[in-house]
Amino acid sequence: MSMTAVKTYDTKTDMKKRITLRNSKYEYYHVQEFADGRIVLEPRELVVPFEVSQATLDMMDSSVKNLKNGNVSEPLDLTEFEA
Repeated sequence: MSMTAVKTYDTKTDMKKRITLRNSKYEYYHVQEFADGRIVLEPRELVVPFEVSQATLDMMDSSVKNLKNGNVSEPLDLTEFEA
């Protein structure tokens, strides 16, 4: 895969071994460091993870409690779905 650079410049590590990215478009980057010294940065957009509602968690707890107490329905016949 050949990619054309939008901008190129030289940078140096500071005393804490950090580099500065000029006018970066993203706040977060995924970093890959290779044995030959190459470093690849890929932008990342961090988002709030999917959250399960408290009502769903309560229902799951209730279902597990019922299962442990043997309060379950009869098994379903799924033979018509077999391939």
